[in-house]
Formats: sequence, C-alpha cells, structure tokens
Amino acid sequence: MTYFNQEQIKYEGPYSSNPLSFKYFNPEEVINGKTMAEHLKFSVAYWHTFTEDLSDPFGVGTAKRNWDHLDGMDRAKARVEAIFELLEILNVEYFCFHDVDIAPEGKDLKESNENLDEIVALIKQKMDETGKKLLWNTANNFSHERFVHGAASSSNAEVFAYAAAKVKKQLDIANELNASSYVFWGGREGYESLLNTDMKLELDNLARFFKMAKDYANEIGFEGQFLIEPKPKEPTSHQYDFDVASGHAFLQKYGLENDFKFNIEANHATLAGHSFQHELRYARDNNMLGSVDANQGHPLLGWDTDEFPTDVYETTMAMYEILKNDGLGKGGLNFDAKPRRTSFEQEDLILTHIAGMDAFALGLRVANKMIEDEFFEALVSEKYKTYAEGIGKKIVDGTTNFKELEEYALDNSEVENRSDHLELVKSQINQYILTVNRGV
Repeated sequence: MTYFNQEQIKYEGPYSSNPLSFKYFNPEEVINGKTMAEHLKFSVAYWHTFTEDLSDPFGVGTAKRNWDHLDGMDRAKARVEAIFELLEILNVEYFCFHDVDIAPEGKDLKESNENLDEIVALIKQKMDETGKKLLWNTANNFSHERFVHGAASSSNAEVFAYAAAKVKKQLDIANELNASSYVFWGGREGYESLLNTDMKLELDNLARFFKMAKDYANEIGFEGQFLIEPKPKEPTSHQYDFDVASGHAFLQKYGLENDFKFNIEANHATLAGHSFQHELRYARDNNMLGSVDANQGHPLLGWDTDEFPTDVYETTMAMYEILKNDGLGKGGLNFDAKPRRTSFEQEDLILTHIAGMDAFALGLRVANKMIEDEFFEALVSEKYKTYAEGIGKKIVDGTTNFKELEEYALDNSEVENRSDHLELVKSQINQYILTVNRGV
C-alpha cells in the first residue's frame, strides 16, 4: 500500500513556485569537500511524525492520517511501511524512535518485548531493502504511570529495575539495527519538590544506571555513541539534565565524561534560558557535541512547542558551530518537530520537513561562507588582541602573578576600551544571509 502517493522531492532552486520541492537543499551539491547530504544528516522522528495526533492540553487531536483506522500491531506495521515511504520521498537517510513509538506496549514487559521483536524484524527488513539507517533509538521511560516518580531516579527500586530492563532491550535493538547512537532523555528524571526528595541518592542512582548501561553496551559489542539530551523543566519542576553545562558537570563528577556526548535540542536550549548556539558552543568547546534535535520554540510561549525550524538566523548559527566542530560524528540533525495543530493534513508531514531541510541548507551555505572569510575569527581576534602580547600574553601563559599585575596596573591606570560595534556585526550577518544564497 502507498500511504503518501508522492514522488521523491527534488531540488528546484529558490525561484521555484512548487511547494513540493526543495528551494535550497540540494543533496548532491558539494560544499567544502562534502555533499550537502553529508553535512546535513537529516533524520525523521518517528514519534512526532507517525504517532503524534496534534492534540494539546485544550483540545483533541486533529491529525488526519490514513493509517489511523487500524489498531494495535496492524497500525504499528502500517507505520513502518509509511516511514520508509516518507524517507524515500524526502531523500532522507536516517530515522529515530522510542520503543513505544514503533510497537504498542503489551499486558506485561514480556508481551511488550515480543511486540518489539516483531516490528524490529520488519524494520530490519525495510532497512536492508532501502539502505536507510537508524540514527538513534531510546526507551520511553516517562509516559506510563509507573514512571510517576521518575525512572532511573525513581524513589521506587522496582521502577528502577523496570526502566533498566527497557533500556537493555533497546540497547539490544540498537545493536541489531546498527544504530549510530543511543539517546538518554530523562523525561521524569528530576523532582517536583525538594521537601520530600533525596537529591543525592537520586543523582547517584542515575549515575549508577548510566554506568550499568555502558557496561552492558560493552558486553554486547554496541559501538554507538551514548548521548544525553538536556532539558530544564517540563514535565518535572526541575530536571537533573537541566542544560549542557550542568549535564557536563554531572558526567565529570561520576567519571562518565568519556562515555557520553550531548544531543542538543534547540527548543530545550531556550527553555533553559540559553540560545541554541550557546548550548552548541559549550558542547563544542568541551568536545561534547554529539547530535542535534533540529526544531525551534515559539518566542512568545514558555513551553516545548517543538516547531519545525524555519528561522534562518538560528540555523546559520547552529551550522557554524557544527561546521567548526567538524560535523556531528555519529550524530545528525533529527527533526524532533511536529506540524502545528492547524496543519493537520497528511501532506503537511512532507511540507514541514521540506521547510526544515531548506532552512538548514540555507544556514549551511551562510555558515560555510563566514568560515571561509574568517568572519567571526577576525572579530574575536580583534576583540582579544591585548592577550596576544605583553602583559596579556603573560596572563594567558600563566607566567605572571598578582604582584606583577598590580605593578602593571599602577603604571597603566588609564584603561582604554574599544567598542564591539555589535549592531554592525549583526547587520553584516544579515548581509551574509541575504547575499550568499542569491541566485543558487
């Protein structure tokens, strides 16, 4: 059965009026030695694309999908057919999933695993036929009521064990499907109130969980990259993986920093009070940038709206960090994004991905040009030039002390600062965005 009845989307250039075409994403175009497809390892998110019904806290789902008349395992099998069809239509190589996305939970863990085995066999068959790849998978240890107090950080040891069993199963699946990475998102790893929380025990247990997961991955020979996806709040009042910096500190405390990197989501960054670029930069500076959930939040709303990325300024700054990181290694750009509730037709699944892919293609071209021109490098070099010689160089080299610095300050009491001309910088970035892609 054909679920979309759509031929593969082609690149037609920025002046095409065909909504079912790429205006900027040209997969075969070579930029700095790599094709655009190699730079932009796009991935379709199984959950938002195939299980999301577009409901919200104030209304029922509006999504119209031609597999929704099916139930249980029949619907799960139809979704496998549909996602591989969509991957081909979009010319996307990768996909991602949670366990409950691909197969319904059974009456107990044994039946849930049996359901997974049946669907994974079908997915593996489709992967072998098409050459599509699994970017990463993960366990949903947050939706079911059993995780009301968390999973690895739960106050209930029985829940900890259940969560471990689910992750073990997903690591087996990751190994079977040759996943590039495995993601841990602590959906309920946090607390509602400190009044009745042993935070130290919960964090210690979370670290124990991660160590056991890594030990098991080593035991079965899984070579994918382990990733942590930070998020500050929602659904808990405070989540332990608040942002990249706090997550990095956690990993360093427990000696896990060599085993994990970060899967950074744009919308989670803004919920933490940071820019997307800030989170990417911190991770890059500390060799912890592993993968990206490519979406955006709504600037007027304070929750996780998971919109498809269309802000070219944001995608440009993101691609700058990714290019300076020499790519994402085993990671990629996963569209953890959903159509708006008012974009409910099945065709919107295609149109939204086109919009996101074009936005990152635009950002890639602009970021690459700025790197070629050493635009930011020149700005930073000028701003910090006093550290390149004299007393500044001694500070950087660690060859001075407070006594010498006091003597220097007494002899140079007139400090002269220079303007950053920040507004000029931003206007120059706008100029790049508006000119680099002209005429492609």
